[in-house]
This record gives sequence, C-alpha cells and structure tokens, in this order.
Amino acid sequence: MTYSDLEQRFKELGDLRHAQAMLNWDEAVMMPTGGGRTRAESMATLAAMAHRLITAGETAELIEAAAAQDELGPWQRANLREIKTIWRNATALPESLVIARSRASSLCEQAWRTARPAHDWQSIEPLLTEVVELTRQVATCLGEAAGLDPYDALLDQYETGVNQAMIDPIFAELKAFLPDFVEQVIAAQGSVHPFPKSIGAARQGNLGRALMAKLGFDFERGRLDTSHHPFCGGDPDDTRITTRYDEQEFLSSMMAVLHETGHALYQQGLPRQWRGQPVGNSLGAVIHESQSLLMEMQVCRSREFVEFAAPLIRQHLDAGSNDPAWDVDNLHRHSIRVAKGFIRVDADEVTYPLHVILRYELERALLSGDLTVARIPEAWNEKMQAYLQIDTRDNLADGCMQDVHWFGGLIGYFPTYTLGALTAAQLFARAKLDEPGIEASVAQGDFAPLLTWLRKNIHVKGALRQADELIVEVTGAPLGTDAFRAHLQSRYLSAG
Repeated sequence: MTYSDLEQRFKELGDLRHAQAMLNWDEAVMMPTGGGRTRAESMATLAAMAHRLITAGETAELIEAAAAQDELGPWQRANLREIKTIWRNATALPESLVIARSRASSLCEQAWRTARPAHDWQSIEPLLTEVVELTRQVATCLGEAAGLDPYDALLDQYETGVNQAMIDPIFAELKAFLPDFVEQVIAAQGSVHPFPKSIGAARQGNLGRALMAKLGFDFERGRLDTSHHPFCGGDPDDTRITTRYDEQEFLSSMMAVLHETGHALYQQGLPRQWRGQPVGNSLGAVIHESQSLLMEMQVCRSREFVEFAAPLIRQHLDAGSNDPAWDVDNLHRHSIRVAKGFIRVDADEVTYPLHVILRYELERALLSGDLTVARIPEAWNEKMQAYLQIDTRDNLADGCMQDVHWFGGLIGYFPTYTLGALTAAQLFARAKLDEPGIEASVAQGDFAPLLTWLRKNIHVKGALRQADELIVEVTGAPLGTDAFRAHLQSRYLSAG
C-alpha cells in the first residue's frame, strides 16, 4: 500500500461528489416536481456509497501507510491532513444516519420550494423538525469524535478551526457598531431616481452572462441557470451557478450573479494538478464566501465598476441613454443604497451582518434545543424587530422561510457569510496595496489584475493552508473587523 493508492481512492470519492453535485443542480434547476422522492433516494444512495468508500477498513490502512512515508512533499502532506479529517468525520457517523439525513434534507428542501411562496409553515414544520433532529445526532457524533461542542462540530465542517469562541467576540463588535452606523448612513444618503420599467428575465440573463465573461468566468467550463435560490455548485471543470429574477428589481439578480461568479472564479481557479484530491478543493466556506463577497460587495458595488458597467447595463436592458435613472451616479447610488430589508441575499453590505447574526443566534438555539422548530417564526420576528425594526409575522416567505439552508440541512453555515465579508475586506485592502492599479483597471473593464492577484494568493493554493494561516500569510494580520469597518466608513460616510 502506498500514498498513491490513497490518492486513487479519494479520486473515486471526488467522482462521487461530482455526481452528487450535478444531481443537486438538476434538482434545483430542471427536475420535474414528480421526481422528488426518487431523487431523494438516489442522493441518499450516493451519500451511502461515499460513506462506505471512506470508512472501509482498507482506507484506514492506506492512511496509516501513507503517514509512514517520509518522502511526501508539502502538498501531499496537506492532502493527507485533509483526508484524515474527512475519514475521522465519516467514521464518527453510522451509515444509517448518513442515509436518513440525506433523504430528509432532500425531501424537506423540495417541500420548501412550494411551501415558501404559500407562507405554509404548517406543512414544512414536521419535515424541518426531522432535519433538525437528525442534524443534532450528526453534531453529537462529530463532536464526540473531535472533542468539540456539537455546534462547533458543525461549524468545523464548513471551515476547520472556526468555533463559537472565535465568532462571538467578532459578532459582538459588529452588534455594537452596526445599529448606529446603519442609522447614520440612512440619514446621510441621498435620493435615487427609480428605474422606469420592468426588465424581463431574458434581458437580465444576457446582462449577467456579459458581466460574468468580463470578470473572467470560463463558459467552456460552466453555465448560468435559474433556481429558487442562487448558488454555485459543481467542480472546477463543470461549474454551475444560478440566480433568480425579479422583473421589477434587476439589480438584485445582477448582484446575485456577480456574487456567484466570485464563487465560480475561485472554483475554476483551483490548482489543476490536484483535481479530485481534498487538497485541491476550496479551502472552506469562509474563504469561499470571501471570494463571492469580495467580488459582489467590494468590487461590483464600487464607483469604478459602475463606470465600466453602466453602458453594458443600458445596452442589455434597452435603457434610454438620456434617462437620468440609468446614469452612472444614479446606478451607483442604487448599488450602495442602505435599507432595512427583509431578504438577506438582497441586503446591502451594511445591514447584511445583522441578517447573519440573527440566523447564527437562532440556529445555535435550535441545535441546543433551547428553540423548537415550532417557535422559529416567532423567534425570527423578535430578532428582526430588534435588529432591523421589521415585522415578519404575516410574511413568512420573506421571513424565516426565505433561505434554503436549514431546510436543506445546512445548519452551521450562516456565520461563514459574515466571516467571509470581513475576510473579503481584509483581502481587498491588501490587493490594493500590492497592486495599486486594480481599481483603475476595474473602471476600464479590465479585471485581469484583480483576478491574477486572487489566483496567485488564494485560488491556486487550494487547501494547502488552513484559513486562519492563509489570512495571516496574505494580509499580515489575523481576521478581524478593522478592514471591514474602515471600508464601510470610507464608502458610506467619508466627506464628499
């Protein structure tokens, strides 16, 4: 048995993960609703196959033999580190639990797609209750194997080393800073001209693809489609992103496309020589979200981006060039407008962390049992009232049913959005120091300097480092709130 034998086994696992990702994409984009139960069974079967491959006795023997080889290089040792973590987590879970959770999450997510627009909590509540209970069991098993609190064990699935002890002081800083800052920004911002007509999905889609191409998305290895909730999936050579369209608000879908393109650029830029190996995967959810939020928030809501994009927007949306609603100033004011809104994915970067903190606090209580599934709508409304002064009692679709995550079993993911936003601010500040011409290039529609910097410093490193190490290596400092706060102050409240 050799290290190369171990790599071959995890190449097979990578192939299974790709198949799972494609079935998930098809379910969200194309699958007829009648195929739901069969698809849930197929997904559960694939999850079981992957679990058996990892937990087979010879996998442990291969890991032990590989660890004894002295000639492994740094990438191979990092790959072995990632494999050990995957193996530890898999062996902590009985196959029956893996299958049950996969099936329950698939069925609950499918039901969410029809229950959400109907504000139908009654039908979704028992399905979500099962997902939460199974997730508690998973968290307990993972926590016992790794010596972690159950919720920390879920966080660790999405970004190694992230835990409540790290998150709590960061979120406490944001909760102390943001409420007053939001009020200051809203009071100081000027008015905007409304966009004068509805924009069809086809025109919005063409605009999105044009912007994706400009940013560097490779359409030979990816595509854009429509789903109930925007996402990026697939693998580096088969990258699928989706958005959803609102004919009365084109900016929301445009920004969703740009957000998912940030994810996709990271995915397409991962190290080619390590395809199919854990070390060649993205580093984790915090870094992944930093790439999407860097592109959407830091770059594509900047004045420089709007200067470049305005002619494309007018061209693809058939907008009159003499209408002030479509000039650069008005487009930019719209793109950075701060408002206390219902929807997280449409939120501005100032209120966005409050949406995430709300979900973090609720899902932690949900996992511990301090919050029951039945009380989610009430608890959601209480926190929305406290953080954003918004009432969601009669609007569950735009309240606690708006995100797919919990219904799809992704409990523990939400904190990575705000940690990603902080990382994005820190990385972009460093990029501008290293390459002072980046912003001027963006204004000309040239994203090559930015993408080259991201490829070199983030993308091609895969999972060679852990997230905290990579952030320090690239920016010179551990993750904190300073760069994010400085960015918000400069963009929203600086004189002039």
